Amino acid sequence: MSVTLIYCYDAYCGWCYGFGNVMKNGFKKYKSQLYFEVLSGGMVLPETPVPIASTASYIKSATRRVEELTGIKFGEDYMWHINNPDKSDWFPNSEKPAIALSIFKEIYPEQQIAFASDLKYALHFEGRDLTDDEAYRHLLLEYKIDEKEFYEKLHSNDFKEKAHYEFALCQQLKVTGYPMVFIQANESKFYLVAKGYTSFENISERIENVLQEIRTQNNSN
Repeated sequence: MSVTLIYCYDAYCGWCYGFGNVMKNGFKKYKSQLYFEVLSGGMVLPETPVPIASTASYIKSATRRVEELTGIKFGEDYMWHINNPDKSDWFPNSEKPAIALSIFKEIYPEQQIAFASDLKYALHFEGRDLTDDEAYRHLLLEYKIDEKEFYEKLHSNDFKEKAHYEFALCQQLKVTGYPMVFIQANESKFYLVAKGYTSFENISERIENVLQEIRTQNNSN
């Protein structure tokens, strides 16, 4: 099997939004050496809908830290919901963006990193409600995806199961927070290369070390 970089993320994770450029740069640098796979973690899966007001104060402080550390900016339309939680109609849920990603992966598997980044930008900068079907329409135009086919799949059990399978994979990998990045060398060998926000320089160094170790092991076998 090919050596795979596994990026465990969630569309609702602000730190993943801040990590987006790191992953884009990593893809540019290592796409010839690694297969890139994005897994949705299912960070926000309430049994009953919970309004944004329940987490707005935490998110407000977290966005400041993300901006300070990563240089990314959260958009005014997103921050309106965080700053006015009593007026917001948002009930966050990770399931629908995870289903959307699983559909996209089937169509454009080589562009997973870009699409995951676009989902995070749609939420965290443009302020689109990812539980709303309309939040995805502009991306269908951008990626030339048939709308009728996409929306049928978005509400199908097949792709819902695919999304929940990814949630389960992240649990098996013992993902406790996002983002987390692994390199899978074979069916049973995984290397952790990022836990939480990690700079491009640091993750590059770790990837290089892992690839060197894999080469050394392969040469000795």
